[in-house]
Formats: sequence, structure tokens, C-alpha cells
Amino acid sequence: MTTEVKVPDIGDFSDVPVVTILVSVGDTIALEDPIVELESDKATMEVPSSVAGTVKEIKVAEGDMVSEGSVILIVEADGAGGEAAPKDDAPAPKQESSAPPKQAETPAPAAPVTDTGFSKVHASPSVRAYARRVEVDLNKVNGSGRKGRILREDVEKALKSQVAPTAAGGGAVSGGMGIPPIPAVDFSKFGPIEEIEMPRIKKISGPALHRSWLNIPHVTHNDEADITELDKYRKEMDTAAKEQGYRVTLLSFVIKASVSALKTHWEFNSSIHPDGDKLIKKEFYNIGFAADTPNGLMVPVIKDADRKGLVEISKELMELSAAAREGNLKSKDMQGATFTISSLGGIGGTSFTPIVNAPEVAILGLTRSKLAPVWDGEAFQPRLMQPLSLSYDHRAVDGALAARFCVTLKTLLGDMRKLMW
Repeated sequence: MTTEVKVPDIGDFSDVPVVTILVSVGDTIALEDPIVELESDKATMEVPSSVAGTVKEIKVAEGDMVSEGSVILIVEADGAGGEAAPKDDAPAPKQESSAPPKQAETPAPAAPVTDTGFSKVHASPSVRAYARRVEVDLNKVNGSGRKGRILREDVEKALKSQVAPTAAGGGAVSGGMGIPPIPAVDFSKFGPIEEIEMPRIKKISGPALHRSWLNIPHVTHNDEADITELDKYRKEMDTAAKEQGYRVTLLSFVIKASVSALKTHWEFNSSIHPDGDKLIKKEFYNIGFAADTPNGLMVPVIKDADRKGLVEISKELMELSAAAREGNLKSKDMQGATFTISSLGGIGGTSFTPIVNAPEVAILGLTRSKLAPVWDGEAFQPRLMQPLSLSYDHRAVDGALAARFCVTLKTLLGDMRKLMW
């Protein structure tokens, strides 16, 4: 009997792209085995199989957009009615046959490890990629996940066992990606505790943030912009906008100024090419902004911000922010950003280190503006100063260029007439 395997409930997302197909026609799969990998704005999601059996037909291709209920596979179900197929458990003895002591005694081979021979290994594409990067053979790793699934922590443990002999001998430990996990602590020994489930958004954004933080050499440049005159004009615009049902915030002006600064310093509107030797210069300007919602931060995107005026940007900011709070953002509303702005101005703070939203190479952080005495050459004058925190990927941007970008940005914010150029 054949069964359709469909996309399950994936929350508020729809039209999510298929980035990786994890099975092939003829494969035997078990219940809850990952079959495809979907990618939202925040992170990748693996879709598990709802039935055990043999893959007869694949109904999607990489790059296809799917939503809840979309058919992924046609599977000839097992007679066992959903129990794991015996063939699926076959690789387990192979994984367990290589015990940790043997790994510790035998250094990793000098030749780079590829995914050749990994086809029967139970691990996600991201774990496979990580294993190749740190040269760990997944066939020799014992998986601690469900049904023997190999987790990143298992690869890190194997890597640690490989470099242990070198460290014990007094030499430098090679690599650096094998970061040991934080030890688990039983906090209940010290007092009452409660385990609270993390919101779905935080669950899927956490790995993406972790990946960016580990892979990108972050540097943050802090500066201040004088927005005294700009804020007076903003308040005038906001008063008129209220009568028409929308608001004009400082973020609208910062988006306009950022686009002008990106045109002057194109490196901030680029991405690093996969080969690592080139920058991909983008000729479009899509500005993402972090929206605070009850379930966590989401990043809607103002598309073609260079072609929109302050009024249009302000209205779109309000509409996208409302959709984010209500859980109505669509996948397309959070894709394609070339530069991101994270504003904490309504809450407070003086500076922070925003995490670059890869594959972008920079992100601008805003905190609360404040009145400060500024010397005008003759006397101190009260001026409204806006803190700027620019985090950037040091592989694509150096410190001097970051400083120039901030100078351009604060010059634009300091003279609102230049925003109209």
C-alpha cells in the first residue's frame, strides 16, 4: 500500500523553500527519519517521515516552495504499520563497532574527509558539513540522538578524542572548531526549578545565530549621530501621519540613510562568495529590521528600500511589524535582506553587539537616543545623540571601512536634507 508523506504543521510559515532532499527513490526509511530540509528566514527545519517503508516517488525538487499539506513523497508502507524498517537499523552495529578508545589511539588521517561513504549514516546535512570541515569520519562516530542519530555534539566529542594525543604530548591542538560542550548541571540539587518550553521562533533562530557567531569574525564599531534637527522634522511628520493612521519613527529615517551609505560603501551590501575568494556585490537594497514579538525576534524585510520614500517606508514598517506580532508574516516577507537594522531604542541601552545575519556581512544596532552636551566651538549645546553599533564580518570589511561607513551614516542623519538626494 502506498502512502503520501506530507509537510506537517510548520507553524506560521508558508511557501518555505526545499533546500535539501535527504532521500532517494528506492531508499528504505523508518518512522520519523528526516526526508527533506526546509529553510525559513531564521533556520533550517528537517521534516520527518510519518510512515516507514520504501520511497517510490519524490514529488518535490530542491528549490520548490512548500507549505503545510504539500506532498513530499510517495512511500510503499511497511506491513508493520509504521514500525522502523529492519534495514534502517542495519548501520547501527557499524557505528558501534568503532569504540572511543580506538579513536583516541589512532590519529585522524591526514587526507581530508569527504562525505563519500556517509550515505547510510544517520545525520543531518549540517552535521555532515561540519564533520567534513573538521575532518571527522562519521562512520566512526556513535550517535547519541534518537535512533542513533549523530548530533553535532557527537562529532565534537570524536574530534576531541582525535586531538587528545597531540594535546597530551605538549603540542598545539589543531583546528579550533571542536569546541567542547557546556557540561550539563542538575540545578534541582540546589533548589526548586521549572523547565519552560522555548517559543518556536527561538528554537529555530538559536542555531542560526549560533552558526553566525561561530563562523563569522565579528567586530563592532560604536559611534554617535546628532539627530537633533532630524527628530524635530520626524515629530512634525509623525503628527500628520497619526491623522492618516500610521506613525513615522526614527527607524524610517535610518533605513533611508543606510541605503545611501550602502551605495557609497557597497561592501556592506555584499556577501562572501562560497569559494571565499570573492564578494558578491548586490545591486538591490533590501533592508531587514528586527521586530519584537511575544514569541521572540523576527526579521521582516523592506524590499527595494532605495525606491521608496519616507512615507511609504513608514507605512510598510507598521504593516510588517503588525504582521510579525500577530504571527501573520509569510516566508517571502522575511527573505532577501542585504542589510539588517536591530533597534532597541524603545527599550534602552547605550550600545550592544548585534549578531550579523549571515549571509549578510553587516548589521546596524540602535539604542536609545539621549540629550548630551556637545561643544560647538564656542559653548556646549544640548544635542540629541543617537548611538550606533555596527557589527561586521571582518573578512569582508575592515575597521577603517566600518568607521567610514558610520561617518557617512551619521553625516546623513545629521543633515536631513541629504536624505533627499
